Amino acid sequence: MIVTRSRLQKIGWAAILTVCFAMLVALTFRVNAVKSEVRLVERKLVSVQQQKELLKTEFQTRASQRKLTALNDFEFGFKAPTPGQYLESERQLASLGKPRAADAPAPIMVASAAREEESSFPTLVNPLSGRAEASEVKPEKPRRIAATAGNLGARLSQVSATKRDTIRE
Repeated sequence: MIVTRSRLQKIGWAAILTVCFAMLVALTFRVNAVKSEVRLVERKLVSVQQQKELLKTEFQTRASQRKLTALNDFEFGFKAPTPGQYLESERQLASLGKPRAADAPAPIMVASAAREEESSFPTLVNPLSGRAEASEVKPEKPRRIAATAGNLGARLSQVSATKRDTIRE
């Protein structure tokens, strides 16, 4: 079999194209590998920048704590709590309480007085009976019990009219 010149040129071109295609694929893989490395380095760079910002914040916080400590010591005389200042139990806390002394002032009590509201409307008179009718029906006020330690249970068990209505519904 004799290979002609044109047939040889076609085979040569095919070989050159195959080599070029193989080099293109290799170059594409190499470019993608370099891009991947660049992305990894960028991620590491962002991570390092975040750590740097975190450390800056930590440093500023600690620096301001030192400034505050110095200011507290110099200006106000504040001291950090010592282990002896902490209580171990509720009993220790209760032992710190003292009964009120005989010369101590009485506790502050707030008084409230029921006020009669004056209506700007005239009193309505029923033409049939001749009696004055109230223009508005006033709700029945619950009886208030004076606040003392002895009747706390009675005060807490008293239910107002609005609470009774909501309980029934």
